[in-house]
Amino acid sequence: MAESQNAAVITNENAGGEFERTPVPSSKLKGWKSFLGMYAGEHAAGTEFMIGPLFLAAGASLKDLALGLLLGNILAILTWRYLVAPIAVSSKLTLYYQLEKIAGKNLVKIYNVVNGVLFCFLAGAMITVSASAVGIPFDINFSIPENIFGLSTPAFSMIVIIVGVVMTVVAAAGYNTVSKFANIAAPWMIVVFAACGLSALSQMEVDSWESLLVEWDKGISVVQSVNGKTDFGFWKIVIFSWLCNAAMHFGMADLTIMRFAKDSRAGWGPSIGMFLGHYMAWICASFMLAAQIKLTGDISANPGALAWSAVGWTGIICVIVAGWTTANPTIYRAGLAFQTLFPLKSKKYSGVILAGIVATAAGIFPSLSGKLLDFVGLYGAILGPMGGVIFVNHYLAKKMNFTQDYADEKGTGFNTGVLLAWLIPVALGLYFIFGQGLFPAYAVIPSWIASSVLYVVIMKLQKS
Repeated sequence: MAESQNAAVITNENAGGEFERTPVPSSKLKGWKSFLGMYAGEHAAGTEFMIGPLFLAAGASLKDLALGLLLGNILAILTWRYLVAPIAVSSKLTLYYQLEKIAGKNLVKIYNVVNGVLFCFLAGAMITVSASAVGIPFDINFSIPENIFGLSTPAFSMIVIIVGVVMTVVAAAGYNTVSKFANIAAPWMIVVFAACGLSALSQMEVDSWESLLVEWDKGISVVQSVNGKTDFGFWKIVIFSWLCNAAMHFGMADLTIMRFAKDSRAGWGPSIGMFLGHYMAWICASFMLAAQIKLTGDISANPGALAWSAVGWTGIICVIVAGWTTANPTIYRAGLAFQTLFPLKSKKYSGVILAGIVATAAGIFPSLSGKLLDFVGLYGAILGPMGGVIFVNHYLAKKMNFTQDYADEKGTGFNTGVLLAWLIPVALGLYFIFGQGLFPAYAVIPSWIASSVLYVVIMKLQKS
């Protein structure tokens, strides 16, 4: 009887269905198929139109790209399945509430601001991607200023604002709406991505692997004759494709999504998104830039223009929807992070509205979307180490005889041990990234391991 009464209280307190501060009840859990659509919609989506062409522009060989993406995506799937899913299914709590129990309310607010802002920048890039397609029929150009915080045309900025408002409204409707939209859109988008790649091959008049390699290498030469010589080798591709979503798996952000799972099989959900999105779609998108260079000599990676050139109006619609299906869950995640800044009695969508405003503001600056190869590694290096703290708390606290959920048990709002375990590795990582020119994704795993070890040491010292 007590259990049923508690369940009723939980359900009543979470009428909006988001369960920010309680475990997701059994009646609200979802099967693994729900996660296939969610991740397919998110990862066969807007970023693919931007990241794919950047591989060619960065000088990656086609062979390295094909093999490197294969290995990197397998590693990413295994990380979701065996690192994130078991913890999510066990606790059924959001990332943010789990951290609150470990780190304390005051420290989590700091982390949540950092977390939410970085997610908003990613969502903003996807709003820019969708807006680039909306502008094509109206002959509104998408130009990338040299200054990272430079604006495009006033007309394009207005389109970004309109697109951002629509995306925010959908994200504010909650997880179910986001998931349903992704499930509907994902299959169609995947077909369009494939069609874009095939169309690009036709435009290049490719009829063999050898002729494709020739056109690919010509495209690299044209880009690098303008932008300078760069190199993006096999292992760099492996690390990037594995860790471009490090904030979601190593950083445990997807605890917030997978807490709705009935069992750990949901951890295989990203496999569709990885191989159809971060493999097929990235490669197809890169073909579109190669075709554009062959046909016009234009090296700009304008998602709307590339898709328009490849498959016309279908491409325009796909770019709009693709940006949408990435921005929606990202705004949703950021919204849950920001929600912790609001009083408990505030509207459940307050954080999402704030996230949408920040993301839309970021989308007005088009240069951010052109920095995705570095940015996704950077936010993984910043957010990933906190996942190490969660890992240690979940698996090692009891085994190593120190306090699990320290802040909750001790009644403190600020666990200094968590702050040190997070900030020291992040500070070192940022030093090497900005001071020594380290590729950002390379900092993720060393920072995650360092954070995990530091938290163990600090907690053992506190106990002694």
